[in-house]
Amino acid sequence: MPRTRRPWSLTRYFAVVSVVAMTVLGLALVVVSANVMERQSTRDGMASAESVQSYATGQVPTDSFVMATALTPEQDAAVRAAVAGFADSVVEVRLWAQDGTLIFSTADRTTSGFPDGDRLDATMRTGEPDAKVVTDVRGDEGEASGTQTDVLDVYVPVTAGDTLTADGQATDAGEVVGAAEVMLDHTGSADAVGDAVRTVGIVVGVGLVLLWVLLFRTVLTTSRRLQATALENARLALLDSLTGLPNRRMLADRMRRTIAEAQQDGTRVGLMMLDIDHFKDINDSLGHDRGDELLEQVAERLRGALRGNDVVARLGGDEFAVLLPDVRSVENAERLARRVRGLFATPFPLGDLALHVETSVGVACLPEHASDASSLMRTADVAMYAAKHRRTGVAVYSLDEDDSSPARLVLLGDLHRALDAASPDSHELEMHYQPKVDLTTGRTVGLEALMRWRHETRGLLAPAAFIPLAEQSGLIHDVTRYALTACVRQLAQWSQDGRSTPVAVNLSAHDVASTDVVDLIERLLDEHAVPAELLEVEITETALVADRSRVVPVLERLGELGVRVAIDDFGIGNTSISQLRDLPVDELKIDRLFVADLQAGGREGSEVVVRAMVDLAHSFGLRVVAEGVEDEHTAEILARLGVDQAQGFLYSRAVPPADLTFGTLVPTPRRGADESTRPAGSRPGGRRRPRTAQTTRHSNE
Repeated sequence: MPRTRRPWSLTRYFAVVSVVAMTVLGLALVVVSANVMERQSTRDGMASAESVQSYATGQVPTDSFVMATALTPEQDAAVRAAVAGFADSVVEVRLWAQDGTLIFSTADRTTSGFPDGDRLDATMRTGEPDAKVVTDVRGDEGEASGTQTDVLDVYVPVTAGDTLTADGQATDAGEVVGAAEVMLDHTGSADAVGDAVRTVGIVVGVGLVLLWVLLFRTVLTTSRRLQATALENARLALLDSLTGLPNRRMLADRMRRTIAEAQQDGTRVGLMMLDIDHFKDINDSLGHDRGDELLEQVAERLRGALRGNDVVARLGGDEFAVLLPDVRSVENAERLARRVRGLFATPFPLGDLALHVETSVGVACLPEHASDASSLMRTADVAMYAAKHRRTGVAVYSLDEDDSSPARLVLLGDLHRALDAASPDSHELEMHYQPKVDLTTGRTVGLEALMRWRHETRGLLAPAAFIPLAEQSGLIHDVTRYALTACVRQLAQWSQDGRSTPVAVNLSAHDVASTDVVDLIERLLDEHAVPAELLEVEITETALVADRSRVVPVLERLGELGVRVAIDDFGIGNTSISQLRDLPVDELKIDRLFVADLQAGGREGSEVVVRAMVDLAHSFGLRVVAEGVEDEHTAEILARLGVDQAQGFLYSRAVPPADLTFGTLVPTPRRGADESTRPAGSRPGGRRRPRTAQTTRHSNE
């Protein structure tokens, strides 16, 4: 496989490119300078040739050029005398007639010879001098070789004004009548130009080298500074600026590599996510500077307490993460998390203050809780918030607490589909009914409707598996609409069969915050001709307390409609006696936690608590129902304490309508002589009470 060529560094690229560019620039400067100096030397030579021409032709008659006649000895001598002053620079002077005949030469040659015809014609035609550097070869007769001299050969036009008339007077300027060829010694000029060019070349070369060195040093310094800046930026991009710990980006990269190695080796990877409890309060009360100081101390403790290959990172704010490569088990990861939490037992010194800080730590492991880096970080985050919510300090990821897990998202999609296709005859969503038994007669006096979901792959699901999901996603209104519709239709069917047993439907806190549920109930009762007294609704005590100002008007409208209302799970909320007295409700259901305490070996004093609830409810004219009754011993205690009705596994589980048994379900428990026999649902003075709405049940009854 061919090697990949590494790109050139900035300095190397600059060095090569700049050397080539400056070499070309230097050569260009030298060449241009040489050309300029040579042209200047030529112009100077042409000016000298014109001076020579004016002296030489001033002694020659015009007719000699026009008629091409040789000069007389006197004229020849006069010309030689005229140009004698230029002997140091002039090699030879020739005079050419119009037809190209040589009429004079200082070289002691005969008047025979041939000019450079093209140059002579051009000079006479344009009237401008023509100069050219040529090599002049001269030697004595019989010599084996002559001397060679570089000369500037200049053809200078001769006009009529430059010559003499027949009477020896100068004529006016006129047409070109001939040309003077002046050959100047060019050796000195050439040497001078060469010296000048060499000087210019040296100066340019040295200057460019110095400039290149200066630029290269500048580029080198800048390049090193840029490299240092890039390295610092890269470091800052991967490290937290406050604590110096790896940041989220670096942690993600390390997680991907660690997980890839673990999947190859078959090992386990753990991840802890932790944040500081009430860190915002610390910032607000002590200031952000103290908050930053605390974070630095937390980072230092984490860094010094873990294994050498563990990676501690700060994800932002007060949130930290610890990557645990090659952790032996989930239990081992949990032990490490508890050890990390133990680091916070020692107070953190912030100035003069010793600050006690607690943290919540979530633990997740791969492959038990995730399959890749992204899901591992998500599940650890879910576990951390579970630890914070439950106030346990440390929590291991559990699918049951993950409201956004892929499995729950799939279940949510299935619930959407089931509700879209749902009808009262739906084969997926079903209403089951659990009897409520009169503790005096043992007969069924009412039913509680509980929804079941017959999932196509998961089987029969209890409300706890999907009702919280429906509440979180906003589907609870559709679930409630289906439950009410199915129950009212069932009541209508039973009415046709001659049965008139009331049915209680659980309402979500989201439902009873709006009067829309009252409009739905009223429409369903009218549509199916079902008496309002056959329908009851139940709401939890916590839902009532959460938004009383919006719930109470809904309960009042239900009371005006004739629908009974019950408070479910009573005893675990915060309803005050004054609130209970003023609420428009008819029934109070004691939470199963208090009922369970009545069983054999239960909590001491539980009977006193239940009796207080019963006496309070009866004093307000409310019927009392106990949930979660599972044995006769508990039923007897409840009857003795004055509870009116009970429901639970002792009597029946929640069953489909076809499996219901109407009649006496168990032997009648004996009531104490002091128990109230006030008719259920009555109030002092005979004033009826309305009822409340609640979250659909999460029980598995």
